[in-house]
Amino acid sequence: MLSKLPPQAANPALLVGYETGDDAAVYKVNKDQGVVATTDFFMPIVDDPFDYGRIAATNALSDVYAIGGKPIMALAIAGFPMDKMSTDQVQKILTGGTQACSDANVPIAGGHTIDAPEPIYGLAVVGLVHPDKIKRNDDAKDGDVLVLGKGLGVGILGAAMNRNELSSKGYEEMVESTTKLNSIGADLADMAGVHAVTDVTGFGLVGHLLELCDGAGLTATLNWDDLPILPSALEYAKQGYNTGAANRNWASFGKNITIPETMEQWQKNMLTDPQTSGGLMVSCPPERADEIISQFHAQGYSFAKQIGSMEAGAAHVTVV
Repeated sequence: MLSKLPPQAANPALLVGYETGDDAAVYKVNKDQGVVATTDFFMPIVDDPFDYGRIAATNALSDVYAIGGKPIMALAIAGFPMDKMSTDQVQKILTGGTQACSDANVPIAGGHTIDAPEPIYGLAVVGLVHPDKIKRNDDAKDGDVLVLGKGLGVGILGAAMNRNELSSKGYEEMVESTTKLNSIGADLADMAGVHAVTDVTGFGLVGHLLELCDGAGLTATLNWDDLPILPSALEYAKQGYNTGAANRNWASFGKNITIPETMEQWQKNMLTDPQTSGGLMVSCPPERADEIISQFHAQGYSFAKQIGSMEAGAAHVTVV
């Protein structure tokens, strides 16, 4: 679809655009600073309005962190059916978003609200990054290993919630994961050996890994036994809970994924499970992996693990 847009004039100051599917755009303003810009919003994925606001804001901030930047300001994007929602509900959504931004030391400086058929909320976020420390999703190297910062299974927990069958423990795990800021991304930008970073969101683990592969011209191997999975999500996945988005992901790019013949359907579902405010995935040399994982753990990302590797070859993901 983007390929059919009118061509734009080349601008050497635009360091990151939409060509590689990176998480945010970066515009160079001087030799030491690039402005990072991104926007993200969606309809409610949980019933609690405060949690919804926190999750949506955390998810939007993640795109700045995923490119190695530090968010400095946000604008709220909101649409509410005012004939169906109370002022209190709207206030709680906005308060949740403000709380997430406060946790990130990011002021919400304004925004725009409309009357909409369905609730939507999110942020336009502005950040800063050093031009030499941008972490694109196309810079992985042959021989790199992959580190994932959060557990998988948010979409599966959401599927159980939509059927009113999610336990309180499962809801707690989902909210804890989706409101955990990916602020470590700004620290990763300062670490030697971090070649590429992206956050795992709507396309699921293998979908976003394929983006890394395509951008770098490499192939990837995932070790199933090493994948971190949220405990409740594991239980619900084995019971058959899944999302339509995971199925659409498989239909879109499953031809570029090789899985073992013995893999069960729930495991396949987990690979393309869409994540909201998912973890950062890092491509780095093997000798740097332990330090990077330790940094994740020190900042409270308890699920962070090494999950696979990148090698020379056509863009493809093989699960072993």
